[in-house]
Amino acid sequence: MKRYVSITVVVLFVLLGVVCEFEGAARVQAQSAFIQPAAQSATQPAGQPVTAKLATGVSDATTNEVPKQAAGSLDCAGCHGPGKSLPYLGGAQFHADAHKAYDHGFHARAIQNGRNAASCLDCHSLGGDMTTVLPASNPKSTINRANIAKTCGSCHGSSSVMDGTGISNRPFVSYQESVHARAILHGNTKAAVCTDCHNSHDITPASEAGSPIFKANISKTCGQCHSNIAGEYNQSVHGEAVSRGVSRSPVCTDCHGIHNIKPHIDPATAKTSQALATGSCSQCHEGVALSQEFGVPSGRVTSYQDSYHGLASKLGSKVVANCASCHGVHNILPSADSRSMVNQANLVNTCGQCHPGAGENFVAGKIHLNVPAAQQGASGNDAGAVVNGWVRWLYLWLIGVVIGGMFIHNLLVWRKKALAKRRAQIRQIVRMTGRQRIQHVILLTSFTVLVLTGFALKYPDSWLATLLVGESFRRITHRIAGVVMLAAGLFHVYYLLLTTEGRRALVDMSPRRKDIVDFIQAMRYYGLGNPSKPKFAKFNYGEKAEYWAVVWGTIIMGLTGLMVWFKVEVFGFLPRWIIDVALSVHFYEAILATLAIIVWHFYNVIFDPDVYPLNWAVVDGRVSEEYYKEEHEVDYEQMMFGETT
Repeated sequence: MKRYVSITVVVLFVLLGVVCEFEGAARVQAQSAFIQPAAQSATQPAGQPVTAKLATGVSDATTNEVPKQAAGSLDCAGCHGPGKSLPYLGGAQFHADAHKAYDHGFHARAIQNGRNAASCLDCHSLGGDMTTVLPASNPKSTINRANIAKTCGSCHGSSSVMDGTGISNRPFVSYQESVHARAILHGNTKAAVCTDCHNSHDITPASEAGSPIFKANISKTCGQCHSNIAGEYNQSVHGEAVSRGVSRSPVCTDCHGIHNIKPHIDPATAKTSQALATGSCSQCHEGVALSQEFGVPSGRVTSYQDSYHGLASKLGSKVVANCASCHGVHNILPSADSRSMVNQANLVNTCGQCHPGAGENFVAGKIHLNVPAAQQGASGNDAGAVVNGWVRWLYLWLIGVVIGGMFIHNLLVWRKKALAKRRAQIRQIVRMTGRQRIQHVILLTSFTVLVLTGFALKYPDSWLATLLVGESFRRITHRIAGVVMLAAGLFHVYYLLLTTEGRRALVDMSPRRKDIVDFIQAMRYYGLGNPSKPKFAKFNYGEKAEYWAVVWGTIIMGLTGLMVWFKVEVFGFLPRWIIDVALSVHFYEAILATLAIIVWHFYNVIFDPDVYPLNWAVVDGRVSEEYYKEEHEVDYEQMMFGETT
C-alpha cells in the first residue's frame, strides 16, 4: 500500500513540474509579445532603449532592461502578422491614449455599426505590412507630415471607396489644389495637413460640438497656425456673433473655403480684389435673409457695384477699393464701434489710404449708392441723400415726359407721311388674298406672344418678365398662344390641300432648280456688280426659304412644346433625357426663329427702300404695278400676257 502511495506522490510531483514549466514558458512568451521594439514606436527615436508600456499605459522601469537575447529574438510578425488577431489588442497595451481617442472617433463608430472604415494598420502601414510601420519622423512613414494627405487620400480620394458612404471624395481633390498642399509639396512641412484640422485618432464629424471642425471651433483650429489673424477675427463682429451662437455668422471657411483654400492673389479664388464683393461678401450681405433675421442691411453688393469703385472693378481695375479696403479683412467691426475703419471718426484715415489729402467734406454723405442713409448709419437728414433723391425723382419724370413726347410726336408725323405715301401709290395687283392675310395676322400675333412670354419664362429676372407680371400669367398665355399657332398650322394644311387657292399657292411655293440659279445670279448682281439681275416668279428664293422655315419651325416648336407641356404622359414611353433635349431644341429654335424674323423678314417688309415704311400688302393685300414688275418680273409678264390673250 505504501508503495502505491509513493508512486502516486512521485507522479503528482512530475505532473506539477511539467505544469510549472509550461506556465513559465507561456509567461515569457506573453512578456515578449507585449514588448514594443524601438522601430515600432512612432514617438521614440531610433537607437534609444526600448520602453515597454503596460496595459495601463504607464512605463514600467523594470521592463526597460530587456535582455539582449530576448530583444533580439522578438518576432513581431508572430503576433501581428497576417491572420493574427493582435494588431489592435496588442497595440492597445502600448498606445492606450491613441486607442482611447480612436474609439471616440468616427472610424471606430463606423466599424462598430458594421461599416468599413480605417483601422490602425490602414494608416500606419502600407497594405497591412508590419515592416512598413515607421515613426512619424521617418520620411518614408505613412504618417510623416509630407505623406499624411496621401495616406488619408488612399480612402478619401478614391471614389470607389467613398461610394455608398455618403461622403464625397471631392474634399481630398480640393485639398490637393489648395495653398496648403502646394506648400507641403514644396517642402514646407509646417503647412496644414489633414490631421491638423481633423485630429489624428479622435476624428469626429462637424456636427459634434467637440469637433475641431465644428463651426464655433473653426477659428480656434485655424488659429493653431494663424494665431494673430484668429485673434483679430475673434474680436470682430463676425467672431463675437459666432461666440454668441449665431450660426449664420461667417467663420474662416465661409470666406476662404474648406479644403480648396487658395491665396488671395489666385485668380481662381473668390478672394481676389475683383471677385471679393461678388464671390465672398455677397453670400451674406446681398440677400434679404440676414435682414429679416438679424436686421443686417441688404443690397450692399449691388450698391457697391453701382458706385465708382464697383464700376472700376468691373472694368478690371486691380487697385480700386473693395469691401475689405474700407471694412477690413478679419478685424471687421460695426460702424458704431470706435475701432471700426468705417466709424465716422475714422473715415478720413480709411479713405486717405487711397485718396491722400481727403478731409471731412470728402467723407461726408452716403458711401453705398441707392441705400437709405439711415441704413448705413448716416443722419436721416443727410443733405446729399435728400438732394440726390430729388434729382433722381425729377429726372425720371423729365425723361419720361420728354422722351415720351418725342416718341408720340414722331409717331404722328410718321403715320401722316406713311398714309400719304400709301394714297399716292396706285396699287392694283393682288399679292395676298383675304384668307392669306387672316392667316398671316394670326401667325404674327401668336408668334409675337410666344416670343415675349417664352423668353420671360426662360429669364424670370429680366425686364421683360417684369412687364408680364406673374409667372402663371406668362405660362398660361404662352400655352394659349401655342395652341392658337398650332390650330392656325392645321388650318393652313387644310387650306393647302383642300382649296383651289391653296393648292395653287403650294405649287408656287415649291422649291425649284431655278431658285438655286437665281440665288447665285443675285449674289453676283448685288455683290460683284454683275449687270444682269435675276428675274423672279411669283415667289423668289428668299420668300420660299422663309415660308418653309416657318413650316419647319412650327412643327418643331409644336412637338417639343407639347412634350414639355405633357411631360408626365411622355415619360410613359420615352426616357427623361428626351424632355431635356426637347427643352434645348425648343429654346434654340425660338432664338433662331426670332432672329430670322428680325433680320430677314422685317427687312423685306419694312426696311427695304422699295417698300419703306411698310409693305402695305399685309394690310390690304395689294402692291403697285411698278414694284411687282421690278421684284417678280416673270410672274408679271405671265400676268400681262394672260390679260392680253
